[in-house]
Amino acid sequence: MNKLLIGDRNYSSWSLRAWLLMRQCGIAFEERQLLLETPEFEAGLAELAPARTVPTLVTPEGLVIWDTLAITEYLAERYPGAGIWPEDAALRARARSLCAEMHSSFFALRERMPMNIAASLPGKGRDAEVESDIARIFLLLGQAHGGPRPDGPFLFGRFCAADAFYAPVLMRLRTYGVELPVDLVHWGEAILALPPMRAWIDAAREEGRFLAREEPYRDPPTGAQ
Repeated sequence: MNKLLIGDRNYSSWSLRAWLLMRQCGIAFEERQLLLETPEFEAGLAELAPARTVPTLVTPEGLVIWDTLAITEYLAERYPGAGIWPEDAALRARARSLCAEMHSSFFALRERMPMNIAASLPGKGRDAEVESDIARIFLLLGQAHGGPRPDGPFLFGRFCAADAFYAPVLMRLRTYGVELPVDLVHWGEAILALPPMRAWIDAAREEGRFLAREEPYRDPPTGAQ
């Protein structure tokens, strides 16, 4: 069986992408959580060279894939009927473009609005560079959701990798009090209604860990691990 290594649910946005994609697309896997900034994290990944980050996918054959976009493409090839990408060639190209831009861009948003599902930090981090990133994301998602596509509430109709890649952005927007444009509200509701997404959010809120590197706006609570 596939094995997926993930980090903290509250903080690890890339882990969420791969985990949600596999869960929602019905790809079976064994989960192994390696909490960030622990000796177990380093030791667990040291077994899987050259992997040094989460998520990392280990296939039944022992192949180690340690980049989220590479994991996505492997899954699309290995499970062609799982719906990783849209069936239509044009929509598939657009979905890949959205994922590639998410993979390589939006550095201000990542730095100043880190994913923190358990927190409520309205207004924090919203400088001009972050606003530019948000505007670009809203443009991309609005064009995808409003363009020709099969029926369905997700970016390209049915759930696909593009939805998984932007689900952590939705989590960030909720934490920092950024409202979705009207044309994207239905998409946001559909993501939050997914059973795997609800399970991830619930587990993230229960972790109870506080990592100073991931918390630029809060002081450690009493008794934080």
